[in-house]
Formats: sequence, C-alpha cells, structure tokens
Amino acid sequence: MPLYNRRPEPGLTPAKHLPPAAMPLSELLARVRQALSERFADSYWVVAEIADLTLPRSYGAHCYLTLTDQHTTGRGAQLKAQARATIWSARYQQLAAAFEEQTGLTLRIGLKVMLRVQVKFHEQFGLSLDVLALDPTYTVGDLARLRLETLRRLQAEDLLERQKRLTLPLGIQRVAVISSPTAAGWQDFVQQLREAPYDFALTLFPALMQGDDAPASIRAALDSIRPRRHDFDAVVIIRGGGSKTDLLAFDEYGLAAAVGSFPLPVLTGIGHERDEAVVDLTAHTALKTPTAVAAFLIERLARLEAALEGYGGRIRELAQAQVQQHAAHLSRLLRHAQLSAQEQLQQHRHLLHQRIRLAAAAPRAQLRHQEQALTRRRHQLHRAARATLRHQEQGLRRRGRVLAQRFRRLHRRRREQLLRQQFAVQLTALKLLHRQELRLAQLPLAPGGGGAVRLLTPKGRPWQGPLRPGQEFLLRLPDDAVVPARVGGQLPLFLP
Repeated sequence: MPLYNRRPEPGLTPAKHLPPAAMPLSELLARVRQALSERFADSYWVVAEIADLTLPRSYGAHCYLTLTDQHTTGRGAQLKAQARATIWSARYQQLAAAFEEQTGLTLRIGLKVMLRVQVKFHEQFGLSLDVLALDPTYTVGDLARLRLETLRRLQAEDLLERQKRLTLPLGIQRVAVISSPTAAGWQDFVQQLREAPYDFALTLFPALMQGDDAPASIRAALDSIRPRRHDFDAVVIIRGGGSKTDLLAFDEYGLAAAVGSFPLPVLTGIGHERDEAVVDLTAHTALKTPTAVAAFLIERLARLEAALEGYGGRIRELAQAQVQQHAAHLSRLLRHAQLSAQEQLQQHRHLLHQRIRLAAAAPRAQLRHQEQALTRRRHQLHRAARATLRHQEQGLRRRGRVLAQRFRRLHRRRREQLLRQQFAVQLTALKLLHRQELRLAQLPLAPGGGGAVRLLTPKGRPWQGPLRPGQEFLLRLPDDAVVPARVGGQLPLFLP
C-alpha cells in the first residue's frame, strides 16, 4: 500500500494511483467474525488455569472466567496465553454440580482444568470462549500429580518420618494448639478436655484454617511456638469439618515441611473422615477430628494412670511382703540380740568388779607416790627460793652501790654547775648594779616633782614621804620612760 504523504524519489515520476475506498470498522470485524466462525466451527478441548473467576451471584446469572496457559520451553522462555471465557447460566448449573460431585472441589482461582470450548467473536466484545463441558477427571489427576510430587519431595528431604522418630511424652498436658478461635472444632476440643478428669494447660495460637492464606498463617503460628518449645509437650493442629477444597491448604509443601521439621511432636485433627492430607503424613500422629485428638490425649493419660496404679499396687504387694520378711528377720535378730546382750552384760559385770578392785588399790599407791613427790618438790622449792633470794639480794646491793656512786657523781657535777651559774649571776648583777648606780648618781633626784627624774608610786601617782629599803616604786626618766625599781640599801635597784 503506497504512502501518499511520502515525497517522490529523485528521478522518478510519482505514481498516479487513487487511494482505495475505506470500509467501516464494523464491516471489518464482521469479516473477522465470519472467518473465525468458518475456520473454527467445531469445539475444542483445551487445558488452562483459572486466573480470574466471577461466580454468578443470583439465579440466572452467568459465570465469567479468565483462562491462562503458561509453560517453559526448552530454551527457558516463558510462553503465556490468555483468553476470556463464559459459562452461560443454564450450562453452569449442570457443569458446576457435576464437577463438584465428581471431584469434591468447586471452581476456584488457580485450579487447572480441561474444558471443551467454542471460539466466539463479537464486534463489540472481541474474542471469547464459550465453555461447553468440563472434564473432572483431568483436574483430579492434576491434583493427584501435585500431591505425589509433594510427597516425593518430602520423602527425599526425610520429612515424612522425622516427626515419627520424636518421642511422644507419656502424659501430654502442656499443649500448644493452632486453630481458629471461632472454629467449632476448637470449642469441641476444649469442651471435651474440660470434661475429662485430668488437668490440661492449653495455649491457643490463632491462625487461619482455610483459604489461600491458611498455610502462611499456620507456619507463622509454628514460628511463634518454636522459641517457647520448652514450655509445651506437643503441638495440636485442629479445625472443624469442611469441603475438599478447604483441605487443599493442608497439601501445601511449605506447611507440610514446616510440620515435618518441627522439634516438638505435632498431632493433627483436621476434621476429614475419608481423605488424608499431606500434613497428616508429616505429622507425628494424625487423627480424624478435634474430638478424636482430645480423646487420644485423655486416653493416653488414662492408660498412664492405669499403669501407674498397677505399678502402685504391685509396689504395695512387694512392700508388704518385704515388710513381713524383714519383720520376721527382725524378730529373730531381736531374740539373738537379747541373748547376746545378757551374755555380754554378765561378762562386763565380772570385768567391772575386777577393775573396781584394781582401781581401789591403784589410787592409794598413786596417792602415796604423789605425796612423796610433793614433799620432795616442797623441799626443793624452799631451797631454790632461798638461793634465788640470796642471788637477788646480792644483785640489788650491787645495783644500789652503783646507783649511789652515780648519784654522788651527778650530785657533785650538778652542784658545781649551780655554783658556777650562781657566781655568774652574782657577777652579772653586780655589774648591772654598778652601772645603774653610776647612772643614778649622774641623774638629779627630785622627790617632790620637777627636774629630770621623778618618783612615782606603783599606781603612777607622785611619790610622797621618805624611802625605805624594800619599797617598790616607778622612776619617770627625762625621756618620759617609766622604769620599775626597788629600794635596796641606800640606792634604788632597777627591777627587771
């Protein structure tokens, strides 16, 4: 088709063509619909996965699906196809009921199905597929294949038997329970344990028990129990009854592996009577219902109690027999002991009499020896005391003579020192007296006041009356200095 808005190339004459007549879009799409109806007149079986699903909400409504096909080629490329599909109302009522009856499942997102479809094209809504039939055997086979692959993977990782190698406690009373708090199975489980004659410590770890989020929720509950595993004897996973679709969550590999690798024994009571989930195979003990799990725990404690009672009765019988045997043996030993005690008492009494006689003679001899020894010691002490006393007296006399000589020498030295000091003092006093006498002789004396030197009483008043030896007074010198003095002989003496 030529491009009419393109410039002609140099040297070429532009073609003289008229543009073709345009057709309406509806006519083009009608031709497409006619071609598809002629080319794909028959119906076809296809395998696809339900990527989106809109179920009818009322009677007479239709079911709308989005089908996808995705697989990996040999070169690793991802091929994907997608188409819209419709199950009309009347046909949906028949196909959905038959599919659920034969598979136990309802149509849901993620389910792989085989459908018989017919290609339809509409000018307004485009390409779509009309579903004519469903093959339930393919879906059952696909689920069985997935389940078998999961079991083989768990077997290769030794997760099918690991739980069964754990030792289940004889008396399970501390139980960690994973369930929905609103589930009827949880209520039945708690009620049955409360009616039992035993005390159970239950700790609930809430989790979703159905739906696509159930595996992740249960794994999260197991992760919450793991750090507290020393507080529990076992883990119980329970739920009420449900459809086969609700139980598909318990075939998920991640949940089954988490149960198989858990360090505590896991008991399951998922609430199905016929089928067995993969989680049941990896758990330590699988029971059908929550009440069956409760009955199992109660029965285990009852067997333990019966065994303990049996052991207790046997222990009592053995203890009674032992007590009787030991009582008879003690009676024989008591009689033998009484006879032996009497014989030993006679022997000890005879020996005691002999020792009393010996003991009566021995103290007197010892007393005589002690008196003689004391007498000798007394004489020795007197002699030693006199000798010591003489020795001490001689020592004291020698020390007295030595001290007397030392005292005389010290007394003589001290007296000489005192005489020399007295002579020096007298000489100093005479010198001072002579100096003061010369000074007084040079000073004019005015007893009545006026002049250079004045006499004052010890209280500082002018002196009145004659001077007598021994009297004390004050001399006010011409420079207003006051000197204490005392009359000695005919001249005054200055006091220090």
